[in-house]
Amino acid sequence: MTDTIETPVERDSAEMLRFATAGSVDDGKSTLIGRLLFDTKSLFSDQWESVERVSQQRGDEYTDLALLTDGLRSEREQGITIDVAYRYFASPKRKFVIADTPGHIQYTRNMVTGASTADLALILVDARKGLVEQSRRHAFLCSLLRVPHMVLCVNKMDLVDYDQEVFERIEAEFKAFATKLEIPDLTVVPISALEGDNVVSRSDKMPWYEGTSLLHHLETVHIASDRNLTDVRFPVQYVIRPHSNSNHDYRGYAGQVASGVMKPGDDVIALPSGFTSKIESIETADGPLEEAYPPMSVTVRLTDEIDISRGDMLARPNNQPNSSQDVEAMVCWMDETRPLAVRGKYAIKHTTSEVRAIVKDVQYQLDVNTLHRNEEAASLGLNEIGRVTLRTTKPLLADEYRRNRSTGGFIIIDEADNRTVGAGIIVGCDKR
Repeated sequence: MTDTIETPVERDSAEMLRFATAGSVDDGKSTLIGRLLFDTKSLFSDQWESVERVSQQRGDEYTDLALLTDGLRSEREQGITIDVAYRYFASPKRKFVIADTPGHIQYTRNMVTGASTADLALILVDARKGLVEQSRRHAFLCSLLRVPHMVLCVNKMDLVDYDQEVFERIEAEFKAFATKLEIPDLTVVPISALEGDNVVSRSDKMPWYEGTSLLHHLETVHIASDRNLTDVRFPVQYVIRPHSNSNHDYRGYAGQVASGVMKPGDDVIALPSGFTSKIESIETADGPLEEAYPPMSVTVRLTDEIDISRGDMLARPNNQPNSSQDVEAMVCWMDETRPLAVRGKYAIKHTTSEVRAIVKDVQYQLDVNTLHRNEEAASLGLNEIGRVTLRTTKPLLADEYRRNRSTGGFIIIDEADNRTVGAGIIVGCDKR
């Protein structure tokens, strides 16, 4: 259902933006995404027919665009989003991956999952209700996760007669709250997802708004400089050693470039061993490369034979990550059954390595609405966030999250049943 046909080269070369939607229940997140998919002609005819059919069966007076993302039957029956629904669409200028995250407070963990890899956070507010607790909660979480760009969409402007004063009051209130957070780039847009106002094109119903449409902002927001291209970090995921006679000397290290730029001839150090070498070549299934940068997946060959295994990391000799067994982190707890508690033992999955850890201390639990620190807290329950100190069985090769999102984040696993029970961002390391 697209008007133009892109060649494979044009489509592959388009820059990709990952963005997460967030907000309170019934603020219109799913409807907004449905509107973006519909107005950019990113739907198959059978998808649209299915949405029309379900809307008619439910007795809706209009075709409910939210059904395009509320794909789970339980969500459709309740009219809410309870899981992270990922969707893809493209415009002539950029490709997009959307994470439609839940609004209910009990699903805050899902929102953290969706925002952790996002380039941009899109927070919706109902123009009739203004800022609510979840609006502030999600803004804080996006700030904590260092999402580089944030857009506040004041939705349902059609239900307040496109009133400029309503929009400006919400804008001022949010900006006042945002001054307490670290939000490097904030844009505020008045929209109506149901009617399509200011979503894909400018609306003539709000002549007082001088900004661009939401899609235009998504297409043009600058994200190339958001990635860390200074600190070379290459976590080794797999060692390639072919067994054929013709390639018995081949040894390659496969993985995804976490940060920095790597080129053949560069000096590197293998950690934790500390042995140094040079990059002989950088290869992919399509052939050799002159350079590699995040988030490319490549195979690196070195000029020297070094004992390197999964979980090791290549870096620059004069620019290495912290190596520490004592880590301070902000943790979002995701386990419904057991809280995080002092002396609790878990597995930590960090880049391509996995280590065991014990909780040494819970420094405080943070109220994300007031930003008040409860220093009396001795544990973290479901969806609670706090600062904890961990002691790992072997050093983590890590950077502070504010410097490097790729090497500054980790997940916490309950070894008893292999469930993910928490997510953390590193705020400090005691350097060894």
